Amino acid sequence: MFRPFRPDRPAFLAEILDTLTERGRALLGGRTDVPLMAAPDLAQLAEVLLSRRGEAAGVALADSLGRAYAAAARDQRLAFLILLAEKFGPDPARATEAMNAVTHGQAGALDALHAASEPRRQELFRRINQAPGGTQILLQMRVDLLDALPEMPLLRPVNDDFVHLFASWFNRGFLSLRQIDWATPANILEKIIRYEAVHEIRNWDDLRNRLQPPDRRCYAFFHPQLPDEPLIFVEVALTTGTPAAIAPLLDLARQPIGAHEAATAVFYSISNTQRGLAGVSFGNFLIKQVVEVLRAELPQVQVFVTLSPVPGFARWLETMRRDETGQSLPAPLREALTGLDVPGWEKDPDRATAIGAALVPAAAFYFLSARDRRGRVLDPVARFHLGNGARLERLNPLGDLSPNGLRQSHGLMVNYRYALEDIERNHEAFAERGEVVASDPVRRALPAQMTS
Repeated sequence: MFRPFRPDRPAFLAEILDTLTERGRALLGGRTDVPLMAAPDLAQLAEVLLSRRGEAAGVALADSLGRAYAAAARDQRLAFLILLAEKFGPDPARATEAMNAVTHGQAGALDALHAASEPRRQELFRRINQAPGGTQILLQMRVDLLDALPEMPLLRPVNDDFVHLFASWFNRGFLSLRQIDWATPANILEKIIRYEAVHEIRNWDDLRNRLQPPDRRCYAFFHPQLPDEPLIFVEVALTTGTPAAIAPLLDLARQPIGAHEAATAVFYSISNTQRGLAGVSFGNFLIKQVVEVLRAELPQVQVFVTLSPVPGFARWLETMRRDETGQSLPAPLREALTGLDVPGWEKDPDRATAIGAALVPAAAFYFLSARDRRGRVLDPVARFHLGNGARLERLNPLGDLSPNGLRQSHGLMVNYRYALEDIERNHEAFAERGEVVASDPVRRALPAQMTS
């Protein structure tokens, strides 16, 4: 049976790890303080950790290494990450020996080569992960690495190892789906406020409006190693139809409807919370599982849609408008869009209507024809939902007139529809052929003279 979030058995795992750590500290002389360590000291501690075979002592060493890394200054952390890249790769001698064994056809040589080719830092990460709080330390290491990666490509193999391990450790089978409601512990609710990445939660009244009414739901994935950290969460509005704007959904003065009056479930905000898990995707599993939960609870709800932002649209449109050749946007459309240069245009009903009408065909081109250098759909939110098997259902000009909505998309929002009978077919069309499955109204909005 599906249950709202309540504290449960992850504390049992923490107690075991704490016991092992204390036993290990006794083996190491009872030391509990962790001094600030320079990068070579961190590396030496890592070498010792890799060399130990005793479980309790290993947990204590892993705990000490994690605490020392957390206490280290930024430059010391970076130096340690560089050492991980340079000194903790595969063992060359062991790999050469294994390759020779393969060449001579020795039994089990391929398995030995596979083991020898694994970077030593992967085993180091596994051992760190065994310590209390080790998973959180590794996520912080990944954040530090991502910050440095653009200017230090030598760290890319370390990043690849993180992605490889995290993809296994945060496999869907290890995650639990839990409902976040107004009775959820305050420390979790505070994180929902802090992590909300699409529509800012301004205060506790705003949060209550998204969790407590009968026509609102919020669900999150949790991992047993991070019992108080939602990894990703989705906010859902139960409505009688498909909304075209976000403001009515977030209005504190709105009149809620009963859950059993709803015919549509609207996913209006999806937020990833752990930057250290970038590249590890579980948002698609979240949406599909929430759909199943809602179908079981409210069988009359038959329509599942999003109300999604278009974060790169304004930037793209600006480049199109500045194209002096005039070949990308038809002249009437370019002329209508000059209204975007007028401050406060969204407050003038006539001007806003005219601009909204011009944004629709431009948006149709953006989604259906424009591509990046890799041949991909430009919008990352579109790639996510289309890749999950959704259909581009409707373009909504003036859907988000908040400062952020105007800045990123001139107020444009879109609906993606998850029609359960079409999800697999839509996914295959997008994944195999790059085809954007879109409704007829969206396709008709694309002017014939606008070509990619």
